[in-house]
Amino acid sequence: MLAMVVLFGSLSSVSAATLPGDSLKEAALYSHIVTRVNEIKAMDMTTLSPSDKKDLRKELKEMKKEATGLSSKVYLSVGAIIIIILVLILILR
Repeated sequence: MLAMVVLFGSLSSVSAATLPGDSLKEAALYSHIVTRVNEIKAMDMTTLSPSDKKDLRKELKEMKKEATGLSSKVYLSVGAIIIIILVLILILR
């Protein structure tokens, strides 16, 4: 039991498993989204037709979904991992 605590204590310093290229891709996508939103804000909306405005709203909603998806990560604390393992040991006994 003490060995598990020591083992999981050493794993607490390990961050979420991500590939090095993932953060670069996410940063590039985020900067593209920010640039496009600024372009849309700078547009003169009075000259657009209603269908064009609707298309822009759809585009903004899709970009918002993409941007919120970039920051969705799951983190488990060492305490939570130990509790999960203890519960599994009790159930599987």
